[in-house]
Amino acid sequence: MKVLVIIPAYNEEKNIVKTVKNIEKLNLKNYTIDYVVINDGSSDNTKKICIENKINMIDLPFNLGIGGAVQTGYKFAYYNNYDIAIQFDGDGQHDASYINDLLDEITKGNDIVIGSRFVRELSTFKSTKIRRMGINFLSWLIKVVTGYKIYDPTSGFRATNKKIIKLFADSYPSDYPEPDSIVTIIKKGYKISEIPVKMNKRENGKSSINFIKSIYYMIKVSFAIVIEAIATKKEND
Repeated sequence: MKVLVIIPAYNEEKNIVKTVKNIEKLNLKNYTIDYVVINDGSSDNTKKICIENKINMIDLPFNLGIGGAVQTGYKFAYYNNYDIAIQFDGDGQHDASYINDLLDEITKGNDIVIGSRFVRELSTFKSTKIRRMGINFLSWLIKVVTGYKIYDPTSGFRATNKKIIKLFADSYPSDYPEPDSIVTIIKKGYKISEIPVKMNKRENGKSSINFIKSIYYMIKVSFAIVIEAIATKKEND
């Protein structure tokens, strides 16, 4: 089976080489593993470093945001006929050793599998208290509108099969897309699963989401979840 690891990267000059090397170390039976870095209009040396290290890269001419970068990867996966796509952050926080577990869950018949920090906590690294409160709120809101409990709705460590690759290649939320896209998947009747994973502390750089952006994030994503739930229900009816 052909597997593509999609690595969105914005200003990850200090992390991208190590992230890619961890992917290249994987040697999984029954799978052909490829990767592509989506350089999302970085203003640092991410592009230069990718070129110097001969890293497979799609270089976006300007910053599209996380949704546009990830959708670019899904379009690449769809048009190149990959069986499975895996989202994998370029900041080094995701642990490549769990990719095999994600793939196993896909082959069991799930359409999308989420690498979750909270379905069973394994990491010693903890996100901030306010971020965890926000994640818990989004988890509660998704359960209200879908009836389905998702423990880690903001996780960007996910595996998808061909059906979801096509779905996301055609349409994907532009801003903070993970919770919104989960609602779409559940409402459309696709099978979703979560598995416990460890996540690492970011070694270099800093998250683009500060306190003010966190408030904006919560408001925007909450509205998006409710609107998406209503829209998908009408579409199904």
